[in-house]
Amino acid sequence: MPPADAPTDPGPAPQAGAGAEDTLDLRLTAELLALLGEDTSVYGDGPEGSGLLDRPEQWKPVTTPAGVFQLVPVRLERDLSVISRWMNDPAVAAFWELAGSETVTARHLTPQLGGDGRSVPCLGVLSGVPMSYWEIYRADLDPLARHCRVRPHDTGVHLLIGEVDQRGHGIGSTLLRAVSDLVLDNRPRCTRVVAEPDVRNTPSVSAFLSAGFRYSAEVELPEKRAALMVRDRAHRARL
Repeated sequence: MPPADAPTDPGPAPQAGAGAEDTLDLRLTAELLALLGEDTSVYGDGPEGSGLLDRPEQWKPVTTPAGVFQLVPVRLERDLSVISRWMNDPAVAAFWELAGSETVTARHLTPQLGGDGRSVPCLGVLSGVPMSYWEIYRADLDPLARHCRVRPHDTGVHLLIGEVDQRGHGIGSTLLRAVSDLVLDNRPRCTRVVAEPDVRNTPSVSAFLSAGFRYSAEVELPEKRAALMVRDRAHRARL
C-alpha cells in the first residue's frame, strides 16, 4: 500500500491545487518546529537523527501471539535486495507499483533514508526473521494532509507482508495491532494511528478492522481511492 482522518467538523477538506503547500516538500525550519511543539534540540540529519517520530530505532521488541516482533530501520546496503524481491511479488506490486530492478526500490527508499525523519522505513522482524516492510510516517507532515484533515502528531503506517507463507493466517492483523500499540506507547503526543489502503485491497482493509482500526472515510488521493483507517488512543482498550 503506497502512500488522515475524516473531518471532525462539517465542511470540505482542503483540496489539492487550492494553494495548499505540499507538506512532503515543506522545509522544517526551527520556527515551524517550535510552532508544531517539537523539541528542536534533538534533531539531526536523516531519519534516525530526528525526533519527529520519537526514534523508532529505539522502540523495544514486543511479544505477540505470532512471536517476538521488532521494527528495524532499513539499511539500504543490507536490505535492498529482500525489499526489492517483495516489491516484485505480483500481489504486492498491484498496490505498491514498485516492481522492477533494485534501482526502482532504491529510488523509493533513498528520499526517506536521507530525509528529515518524517517517514522511517523499517523491516518487520518476526522471531528473528525479516518478513514485512513498514513505513512509519508523520501524517500531519505528509501530502495526505492536503486531502483530509489530520491532527498534530497523527502517525501513519504503510506495510506489506513480504513472505507469502505469512499471509492469510491473521498475522497481518496481529502485527498491525502490535505496531499501532508501539506507536501509541512510544509517541505520547500521538492520539491516532492512521492508514490509507486502497479501497480495492479488501484483505488489507479487513486486517486493519481486525486490528482495532475503524473505517473512517473514503479519500480521493492522486494515485488511488483510499479507505481511511483510524485507531484512536481513546478507544484503544475497547477495540
